[in-house]
Amino acid sequence: MSEPIFECIPNFSEGRRAEVLDALIRAAEGPSVKVLGIHADPDHNRSVLTIAGPGDALFEAVFRTMRVAVDKIDLRQHEGAHPRIGAVDVVPWVALDNQSWDAAVGWATKLGERTADELKLPVFFYEMAARRPDRRNLADVRRSQFEGLETRLAHDPPDLGPVSPHPSAGAVAIGARRPLIAFNVILGTDDAGVARQIARAVRGASGGLAGVKALGFRLISKGRVQVSMNLVNYRTTPLPRALELVRMEAARHGVAVVGTELVGFMPMDAVEDVMRYYLQQPDFDRGRILEVALDQNRRDPDE
Repeated sequence: MSEPIFECIPNFSEGRRAEVLDALIRAAEGPSVKVLGIHADPDHNRSVLTIAGPGDALFEAVFRTMRVAVDKIDLRQHEGAHPRIGAVDVVPWVALDNQSWDAAVGWATKLGERTADELKLPVFFYEMAARRPDRRNLADVRRSQFEGLETRLAHDPPDLGPVSPHPSAGAVAIGARRPLIAFNVILGTDDAGVARQIARAVRGASGGLAGVKALGFRLISKGRVQVSMNLVNYRTTPLPRALELVRMEAARHGVAVVGTELVGFMPMDAVEDVMRYYLQQPDFDRGRILEVALDQNRRDPDE
């Protein structure tokens, strides 16, 4: 039996300096580990690195990237649109191929312990790895941002590590979660208020779509605004439904959707949803995708 494969998607508070992004990628590379890609956004000043591999090799690769981030990212000099509490802001573990979620939580816990011990970062566990119900939601963990960490930690200590923030690297949220889709919708306006109103209409917590988190941001480099969404349960709310609600709300403000952006990767069944919705093929099956069909034919029939 092959070794279980996990995905880890560390988010770093750096999206502008190419030399730092290159150092993060180099740190992630290693035997048995696959760096699937990095998405860097200069307006958010944030990058999302996607790495996959067996637990032990992936654990070492992720920790190497975290060490680089703590060494090279100083939040006292950081400016960006995206909320953050740390140089390494969030590190989610995802179990693939129906592997045990207990194992993903175990790796997240082990990473938190080593991070607190060696990198001296306050560690908050979230989602499936949360040790307190009020820390399951990442937005609640990150609410203070870096600038409010010292005050927050004085009365709300982390799960592990120092009870004061690292001077330049802040704190980190480490967790285990199901696959999500990070998807941004770019609007044909520079009015950040419009983006925030649309995000509020879409966001599940404010009465919008179940399993959708959303924020509105200004993209200074593009002269546009963006509705940034995380579909944490894309089976309950498929991506096409979320996009169409954004489009409808934008039209109410006289604004057009001028582009979209996928951050990182999305599961195959979410791609199937796009086919079923937009191409109106409710019975679409992934076996109709050429590469999938070829792969199925290459497999040993006894597998």
